[in-house]
Amino acid sequence: MPDVADDGATASAESRWWGRLAHSFVSADSYGLVLLLVLVTYVVSVSVDEARAASIVLVVQLATVWLTLRTSHARRITRLIADIVLCLAAVVAVGSFFVHQRGTALGGIFAVSCLLYLIAPFSILRHLLLRRDIDVEALLGAVAAYLLIGMFFAFAYQAAGNLGSVPFFGSAGPGSLSEDLFFSFVTMTTVGYGNLVPAANPGQTLAVLEAVTGQLFLIVAVGKIISGLQPRRGNGSSL
Repeated sequence: MPDVADDGATASAESRWWGRLAHSFVSADSYGLVLLLVLVTYVVSVSVDEARAASIVLVVQLATVWLTLRTSHARRITRLIADIVLCLAAVVAVGSFFVHQRGTALGGIFAVSCLLYLIAPFSILRHLLLRRDIDVEALLGAVAAYLLIGMFFAFAYQAAGNLGSVPFFGSAGPGSLSEDLFFSFVTMTTVGYGNLVPAANPGQTLAVLEAVTGQLFLIVAVGKIISGLQPRRGNGSSL
């Protein structure tokens, strides 16, 4: 009988865990919805025609960063800085409908994207450090922050490619937004296919920084959260 009771308690805890996970993706106060918006940004970036992708991606970013700051209870000064950047991004998003050529103007658009994705993960990390409980929300927040870091570097590569004097990937060309996203996450996970390689700085330095940042984040942040979740689930505690 005790074994049956333990199995029932474990099953109940698992059911509550999955229920909270599902609710996270439809709640405006959860990192699940932030994670969905990040995925939408990625899909738009790799599927929409390059001439229109910049402006559409910026619009999705505005919603993503705004929701991230709300969910992470960002500090007032952070919100003030973000509001300035968001207003600038809104202006850039409108202007980008009329600017499709590679160069300084398009590079400025992706530079704004970098600022947006630089603010968001720091706000999430601060919120997670202040949280007392390690639960499904903390896990979703860590994953969202990890993906935002990857997106930040992708847009940094795109900005460098547009503002630089030489093609970002050398003989392979300046790199499309889709290629930059691919290169960013391959670099951050240290897979290293080698089919795309930055030809010069600052691309090479950014790639090294991303690889180190990605590995440290997985070891310190995500690893700690996963290890914190496992004992509680094994004890049948409510998440």
